[in-house]
Amino acid sequence: MSDNASDWWRNAVIYQVYPRSFADADGDGVGDLNGFRSRLPYLRDLGVDAVWFSPWYRSPMADGGYDVADHCDIDPTLGTLADAEALIQEAHAVGIKVIIDVVPNHASTDHPWFRTALAAGPGAPERDLFYFRPGLGEHGEIAPNTWVSPFAGTTWTRVPDGEWYLHLFDASQPDYNWRHPQVIEYFDDVLRFWFDRGVDGIRIDSAPLVDKDPNLPEVAAVEEHPYSDRDDAHIVYRRWRRVAEEYGGDRALIGEVWLYDPVRFANYLRPDEMHGAFNFEFLCSEWGAARLRKVIDETLAAHAEVGAAASWVLNNHDVTRVVSRFGRADTAFSVATRRHDTPVDVELGARRARAAIMLALALPGSVYLYQGEELGLTEVEDIPFELRTDPMFHRSNQVDPGRDGCRVPLPWSGDAPPFGFSAADAAPPWLPQPAAWKAYSVQAQTGDPESMLEFYRRMLRLRSASPSLGDGRMSWLPAAPEVLAFARGDDDFACVVNLGGEPVELPPHREVILASAPPAGGRLPVDTTVWLRT
Repeated sequence: MSDNASDWWRNAVIYQVYPRSFADADGDGVGDLNGFRSRLPYLRDLGVDAVWFSPWYRSPMADGGYDVADHCDIDPTLGTLADAEALIQEAHAVGIKVIIDVVPNHASTDHPWFRTALAAGPGAPERDLFYFRPGLGEHGEIAPNTWVSPFAGTTWTRVPDGEWYLHLFDASQPDYNWRHPQVIEYFDDVLRFWFDRGVDGIRIDSAPLVDKDPNLPEVAAVEEHPYSDRDDAHIVYRRWRRVAEEYGGDRALIGEVWLYDPVRFANYLRPDEMHGAFNFEFLCSEWGAARLRKVIDETLAAHAEVGAAASWVLNNHDVTRVVSRFGRADTAFSVATRRHDTPVDVELGARRARAAIMLALALPGSVYLYQGEELGLTEVEDIPFELRTDPMFHRSNQVDPGRDGCRVPLPWSGDAPPFGFSAADAAPPWLPQPAAWKAYSVQAQTGDPESMLEFYRRMLRLRSASPSLGDGRMSWLPAAPEVLAFARGDDDFACVVNLGGEPVELPPHREVILASAPPAGGRLPVDTTVWLRT
């Protein structure tokens, strides 16, 4: 690993916390910052280097906190600003860095700016902070264009005075106009506000969407996409990089960049822009050697062009949990094809998930874990319709099952809900936990050498102790078509993954460091990864 502490993001294992679902200290059924603080020893012992918090800001929670009403205050359901400041200090005290989400594309309809803009009426300068437009048709009754939301349905909502406002996501999330200097300066202040409080990094939500063609043309009518990955978006992140550099060069900008062109993706990682970005091509890939090798090669090549470190991720708060995904016939992930009505072989999914995380942790760069991944949690697919909160579910007329199934509160202890997430006499968790999760709780798995949790603890200890892992060199080794085999660094570490249908011979080696399933007779079982001393 790199010895340069200021480049910590190049090697780190980063754990994503969805605050509403991590731990509840005040008994209202919703996770909070003090709940997290009480569980810091767990993350210290797990062996992660940093935590990334999904939004903890003041919000009406129409989209789980990604509808931000005030980027410089904590939502009362989660705690206070003083709680956040104490959390940052306490995390640093146990050697864990803190990354927070910033949402630049859109505000909440509860944001004071948007309320003022609504009250000001058509033509008012306050409306220039957003995208208010007159409608088409004789009476303005037709939306200004036909852009379709990633959340399904229209991207426009009409207000009582007849104008329409743009929201690429839910109607509760009006898009900022990033060509307005007040928006630019506001986010400069947001970054400094949190960097001043010791935050180590910023995760940038929906990073490629901030710039829009002011003419708002139809997508098919122009050569450059009118709202995604426009060249002027890079102006924003160069400015943010200059803000981050004011703090000594050890503050990281990490982008959520859903782009499948590796060159366009890497443009966000040029030396004067972001420090890292999530690797969605890896996350979305099916479980197969040819596809994974192609993704790995393209990822490393694109990152090398701009001198950035790659990242690897299998789960997050927006995608089907990997145990469920890898237990299906179709192991790839796509928002467009997400379904919860296909059979899942949990044993197979867990086996592949173990092999996949060993692969990710052996590749060059950083790795992101999502809370509960280390417990082997599955997607919860039977949440009653009336308890689902995700706007993707509701806006798609219940066709898209949404993301609630990967956001169910964690099981910590005990034999029945709330499984230590809250006190036993607290309000029920905001999403119901399956009764079967008693076997997946932290308490149930701790000390069991065969459990997913103890497997993660061993992996992370070994990765931390190995100078070959993290960012650095990698070279492919000769292997059968359905096997991935590579060496790391200058020493004798090798990783071998069998993605075929039959056991394969292990290469010559002097030690098995760790395996996701036990090798037998010198052969590596199907859907298994092994780390070797060669």
